[in-house]
This record gives sequence, C-alpha cells and structure tokens, in this order.
Amino acid sequence: MSPAAIANGTTNGAKETNGINGVNEHSHKLQFEKYYNIINNELTTTSKTRHNINPATTQPNAEVPVSTQDDVDRAVAAARAAFKPWAKVPVEERGQKLRDYADAIESYTDDFAKLLTLEQGKPLAQSMQEIGMATTWLRAFSTMKLPEEIVEDSEDRQVINRYTPLGVACGIVPWNYPILLAMGKVAPALYTGNTIIIKPSPYTPYCDLKLVELGMQIFPPGVLQALSGEEDLGPMFTTHPDIDKIAFTGSSATGKKVMAASAPTLKRVTLELGGNDPAIICDDVDMEKIIPKLAIVSFLCCSQICMMIKRLYVHSSIYDQFVAAFCAHVRENFKVGPGTDPDNFIGPVQNSMQYAKVKDMYSQIAAQGWKPALGGDMPDETTSSKGYFFTPTVIDNPPEDSRIVTEEPFGPILPILKWEHDDEVIARANDSKMGLGASVWSTDLERATAMAKQIEAGTVWVNSHFEVAPGIPFGGHKWSGIGTEWGVNGLKAYCNSQSLWLKKRL
Repeated sequence: MSPAAIANGTTNGAKETNGINGVNEHSHKLQFEKYYNIINNELTTTSKTRHNINPATTQPNAEVPVSTQDDVDRAVAAARAAFKPWAKVPVEERGQKLRDYADAIESYTDDFAKLLTLEQGKPLAQSMQEIGMATTWLRAFSTMKLPEEIVEDSEDRQVINRYTPLGVACGIVPWNYPILLAMGKVAPALYTGNTIIIKPSPYTPYCDLKLVELGMQIFPPGVLQALSGEEDLGPMFTTHPDIDKIAFTGSSATGKKVMAASAPTLKRVTLELGGNDPAIICDDVDMEKIIPKLAIVSFLCCSQICMMIKRLYVHSSIYDQFVAAFCAHVRENFKVGPGTDPDNFIGPVQNSMQYAKVKDMYSQIAAQGWKPALGGDMPDETTSSKGYFFTPTVIDNPPEDSRIVTEEPFGPILPILKWEHDDEVIARANDSKMGLGASVWSTDLERATAMAKQIEAGTVWVNSHFEVAPGIPFGGHKWSGIGTEWGVNGLKAYCNSQSLWLKKRL
C-alpha cells in the first residue's frame, strides 16, 4: 500500500459485512438509524447486540454491536498494517485529511447534535457547542508544528531531537463529552502518523460509531476504526500486545486499572481522570458580574464535567450576600428537563449507575444534617415522569471533611464554603487527592496570580474557569491523571523521542 494511495483514500472501498448486504461508496450519505463497528473501513456487526437508553425518558435507543476478542484482534491487525504507510504520508497531507474530516462532521451538525442529546442527555445548544469544539480541535491540530530541534551543531557533529509516531493507539472515550473527547484523541494521533481505534463508553456509543463511519469517507482502511461493546471491551485493548498507546479519559479508579493492565506490555498511557475543582472567590469581586459565569461552570452538562467547579470557597465578608445571589440566579435561570426543550439548561444525569451515585449523595443531606441553600429534594420516583433528573442543589457551608467536599459528585450538587485568610483557603483547596483544575477570582490580579501559583492543579484560571483550547496542554496533577493532552505536548504524547547523532567526519 503506497503512501500516495493511503493519503488519497484510493485503497479498498467500504463494505458492510457479517450478513449486512451491499457495498457503500466512500461518499455515501450517512444514515443515523443503524450502528456498526468500523473495522478496516468495513461496517461490521456482531452476533450479540445491546442498546442504551435515552436518559431523559429511559426509553431504549438503537442496537449496537457487542465486540469480541476476535473483533479486537482484527481491528488491531488492520491498524498495524495501515500504520507504516500512513506514517509515510507527508504531515501536510495528514493535516488536510483532518480538515476534510472537520468539514464532513460540520455538514452533519444537526444530525450529530440530535443524536448526542438523545444518547447523552445534554441540551441541544450544549450538543451543538460540543460539535463546534470538536471541529475546531481537528482544524487546530491540522496546522500544529512538531519541528525537529538541533540541540548541538559543531564542527565534529550535529545532534537532532526528533519525534516519531508510536504505532497503534486506542482512545477510550467517556460518556460526558463523547464527540469532543474522541476527536481530541483522533486529531493528535492521526496527525503525528499513528493509527487509532476508538472505544466509546458503553453508555454513549452512538455518536462515536457514526463519527468513525463518516471517517471512512476521509481516511484509508485501518487508519481510524471504532468498536463498541460492554465493560469487558476495555481490558481487551489495554492488555493487547500489539497496541502501543492508550489514551484514557474517565474516573481515577478506572484509570488505575488501565495503567495496571497496560504495564505488562509497557504501553504508553495518557490518563485524564477525575477532578474536584476548587474555585476561590476573594472579597473584592463584583458579584453581579461573576455569579452568572460561576453558575454556568458549576452546572453545565448537569455538572458532569471533570473540570466543573466542585467546591466553591467564598470569603466570609461577602459569603451571605454571595450565596443568596448565586442561588437566586440558578433558581431563576437554570430550568431542568429534557435536552430537546430549548428552555432547559440542566438535562438528566446520563445513566443509571451515575444516577444511583448522585442519588446517594442527595440522601446524605438529611442523613448528615447538611443545610441546603437551594434545592436538596430527592427525585420523586412516584410520578409518571421518567428520566434521571435532579434539581440543582447548593449546600451551605458543610464540614470540610464531609463527602460533598471530599468527593466528586458528578451531578448538580455544589458545596459553598466560607474562608478567612489566603493561606488557609489555599491549603484547603489543595487538601485533595485530585488536582485537575482550580480558579481564583479577584479584581487584584497580582494577589490572585500569587494565590493561583500555589494551587496544585494541572490548570489554574484567574477570573475564569473551564476555558480550554486545542493548543493548550490539558492534564491533571496527583490522582487527576498522568501526562497531558492537546497542544504540542499532546502531539508528543503520541510519539517517541529520538536523538539523532550525525558524525560529520569519520
């Protein structure tokens, strides 16, 4: 298979196999009724299938394949065969493929937004935003530079530091942002010359399968593939001897299992794990300006984002006024309900497992005597209403060692806590095994910056929170992850570093 052929996508056409009739052209119109694995640019199914539910209604979605070890082996073999030809394609051409892919996704924006809301639950406006971010990421990576660096150049020798692709990667994608976080792995992997297999979350397989099916129109066989399955599918990838890199986004507990399973074959791993982000509100802030921003980055996507604010520390001198204004804003502006209703800002919790965890946290309000400043009601499961919905809840100054402070609820329940002195609140913010993100809010930029530099987190914002960009490295400290994604650092994570020594004289 020549580099020219693999760059132009002129190799084998896309077929449907395992009893599905017909051969698809690369330019076929994407259909959103049936879902397949994508192996070597073939649409494949499995003898066993499963389905997920719409979390707003608990009604079943379409059937998806349940992959086996044989499916994994075939996909890995195809990825391995495609790797070297793809790596030889000039980086400019690989970048153009990413831009073509972004254009293709964009042409199906409405379809993907509806599907994302159907399977994930987030409001349509937030689904549209996620798709826009994904295409932005693809285009941004397509023009990044990972240049060779001359680290020594003398009369006797030249030494060059360069980066070479790892080989076959697997991207394990979570259920909260399945489109963005899949494309955030696809873009750097393919741009640096690797091949990649996407494993969607069992809870949200639909968008990722369709994204990779669409990729058949752009990329040659074996370069971009996807397999759906059950909980046993992840270990098939992490233990596979012919996979070189695992890029995982998910919980810290699962991240530890991924790392342990990858160790025997010394896979490279990037782990983007959970968070328990603190936000520190100083006494000099303009509450009217910042409360709308803080509310969004506390409850966006039903608070099911690793970098949402999970602990809100407010200076004691403004605490009572702040809590009243914050709760009033949330109460008046954040309507709860199905994501298909444009008036709703908070959709359902995504799945039954997470619903049970969040419900357990809400049960602690009465059990532990926490004081709700807003909400706090358990879901009413006696009504005819279906769906995994919670009312947004604010807990007023709970004890620092309470579960709502020490754990990441991943649901719309937020503690607000008082603080007095800068050193004290920094110590409290750092008193966590997590270290993903944090923020400091103050009109005194010098003071806020000094505080921010003392916080133990991979990303620290001043006067904002949850700002991300494709060119900025993103990763966590402590139990929030290993390595970084995105930016030039993210490109390097899919490469081996090579020192090339060139002796000028024998």
